[in-house]
Amino acid sequence: MAKAIEEAKVLIIVQNWGIEETEMTRPLRDLKAAGAQVTLAAASMDPVETVQHDRYEGETVQPDETYDSVNAADYDLLVVPGGTCNVDRLRVAPAAIKLAQDFAHAGKPIAAICHGPWLLVNAGLLPGKTSSSCRYIKADIENAGGTQVDEVLHICNSNGWRLISSRKPDDLDAFVGAIKDTLTE
Repeated sequence: MAKAIEEAKVLIIVQNWGIEETEMTRPLRDLKAAGAQVTLAAASMDPVETVQHDRYEGETVQPDETYDSVNAADYDLLVVPGGTCNVDRLRVAPAAIKLAQDFAHAGKPIAAICHGPWLLVNAGLLPGKTSSSCRYIKADIENAGGTQVDEVLHICNSNGWRLISSRKPDDLDAFVGAIKDTLTE
């Protein structure tokens, strides 16, 4: 991991619609403000349209890259924001699945909030892992061989890679704080 946050390179991956606004914008802005180099990668270079509470129009943000054009080797940490529609599409995108697998297989941390762990279900990365998430995907996590907990923040270091996970937008202070701590260890 980077010794100073200014040396850290963070990749945030999303679809172009349906991302829970604060679950994307808080890590994006807070990590940039702390000095990290943050790349927002989406399915296409079209603007990323966020939502609030999965139904109200949110902020629109321009992505930096497409997630099929980036390489896990170039980053220190992967962030997977929630949003039901976002992750429902992200978890079936081969390039997104491969990125998650590449991060885990390289021993690099992944931070996932709310519905974000759904991507890890489809990537086959949850056997033996414990994750906090929204309650709606508990059965999916458990059917994938993981354990779901209802905690503001859970950090799991099993299987050679760190999973930082939280339940919902109310947990963002702890979630972003844990990402910053991981980047500077």
